[in-house]
Amino acid sequence: MSWDDDFEKWFRRRMHSPFSKGWFFEDIDNMLRDIEEMMTKEIQELTSRIPRDYVRERQLPDGSKIRELGPFVYGYSMRIGPDGKPIIREFGNVQPSRRGPLIKEEREPLVDVMSANGEIKIIAELPGVDKKDIKLHVLDDVLTISVETQDRKYYKEAKLPSEVAPGQAKTSYKNGVLEVTLQKSEKHQPKGEPIEID
Repeated sequence: MSWDDDFEKWFRRRMHSPFSKGWFFEDIDNMLRDIEEMMTKEIQELTSRIPRDYVRERQLPDGSKIRELGPFVYGYSMRIGPDGKPIIREFGNVQPSRRGPLIKEEREPLVDVMSANGEIKIIAELPGVDKKDIKLHVLDDVLTISVETQDRKYYKEAKLPSEVAPGQAKTSYKNGVLEVTLQKSEKHQPKGEPIEID
């Protein structure tokens, strides 16, 4: 006999107990059933919007097949800015929308932008990629970070606090962490420039 059977018997006895009101438990049962139906519908709707690259079929040793979904990455970081206000940044490949979560092919890496002493330092977490696969491009006050490999895709447009001189960039990439140091520029840069990673 399963736990479900035991619960069902307890529930029926409780509903007909002279010390309880049966309608109360019936309402809770109906409410739980509605919640379960709603969650099932939401999960089906979410899985229908997952890109094909994120759905894999795998065969088990007994010959049966299962569908695996993912990887899905979502997170956020929070820090206090120089003005004392919190700065919240999201990262991952799950993007909230009015129609529910959307799954993007590219992950948005966690990026920190810090400004001090005429420099802007950008730190981005790009685990699992080679240095040669990282593309950096500066246009006005935006640094674009992109990676496209067979296994991983990253994309982020990092807004910078001012325009920069891309020709003076210093970069390093080690253990999945990219560091880019840019010099602030007073002059308008006429066109975007790519940055080579050292």
